[in-house]
Amino acid sequence: MFPKAVFLIVVSLSALVHAEEAELPFEISPVAAFNEPWAMTFLPDGRLLVTEKRGRLYLVTQEGGKSRPVEELPNVDYRGQGGLGDVILHPDFANNGLIYLSYAESGIGNVRGAAVARGRLVMGDKGSRLEEVEVIWRQNPKVTDDGHYGHRMAFDAEGYLFISSGDRQKFEPAQQMTGNLGKIIRLNDDGSVPEDNPFYDRGDVTAQIWSLGHRNPLGLAFDDKGRLWNTEMGPLHGDELNLVVKSRNYGYPIVSEGDHYSGEPIPDHDTRPEFEAPKVAWVPTIAPASFIFYSGSHFPQWQGSALIAGLASRAIIRVQIDGDIAEEAERFDLGARIREIEQGPEGALWVLEDADGGRLLKLTIQQ
Repeated sequence: MFPKAVFLIVVSLSALVHAEEAELPFEISPVAAFNEPWAMTFLPDGRLLVTEKRGRLYLVTQEGGKSRPVEELPNVDYRGQGGLGDVILHPDFANNGLIYLSYAESGIGNVRGAAVARGRLVMGDKGSRLEEVEVIWRQNPKVTDDGHYGHRMAFDAEGYLFISSGDRQKFEPAQQMTGNLGKIIRLNDDGSVPEDNPFYDRGDVTAQIWSLGHRNPLGLAFDDKGRLWNTEMGPLHGDELNLVVKSRNYGYPIVSEGDHYSGEPIPDHDTRPEFEAPKVAWVPTIAPASFIFYSGSHFPQWQGSALIAGLASRAIIRVQIDGDIAEEAERFDLGARIREIEQGPEGALWVLEDADGGRLLKLTIQQ
């Protein structure tokens, strides 16, 4: 059934925990519902910002109170996998009020691409809005089709902004250095390019590139050692968890642990050792979306683990990491496609289900 050998799955099937077979180790409390929610982040006051793919941004209380949509957002190109995507805070949000939004935008003709804008969030009793909105990054080139935008964002401890940029279903651009498709991008907080980027001397869009050879990277997170990791959708199976290292090439579409949707095989990473291999590869697919490294006290047994939101797998996947070695430890079946997972201020887990009617869920320790 699956074209790749099963030894590629770094997982013990006996370790998987499913709702039908075992009690989940947390209680699930529905908080609110949305239409195609995509991302969320916590504000310093404990409220959440939640994006909907159609182009809406809400302020949400932890009790489920939902504001009117935030005004003055960028126009989004809503179709296919495109629309409003990620939302994160500037590291100094408490003083400057800046938030960052990723989204799909249209270009001249039948082309589109991801973009990142930042603006100052002004919150009031009668509504909230963005001010001083400016686009600080765009996928280059814009192309046809409406998939594989990627556009997850994360700040590191030094204040550099990392953006995942998908290959836009075009394959070869992931290996081409004349554009930023299929790459992980590193920028200053204003969108300018740091001079110590690995390809800075080449100038233009190439200077933005931190790593290359990515397909559809839908998660970015830093571990407690400050290392960057990403989750990445494979083609037909072969999803990846990667340790993202400066200037490295992760091989797509030359190598993959999955195959083309046509069934045509793609060589495995072990056939081309010059490419970085994933730390975990999943055959069959889990369809990973966002993920976090858990650091709270609410679930002390999970500290340091990666918790991955699974779409096709309809689950949260826990991956244990020891140095550079990673392996799936548990899988918690939630019975719905999971788009986003975040750690709350008190250490509880907050989850967004995918699609229309997708719920915001709070996961707390079993009493």
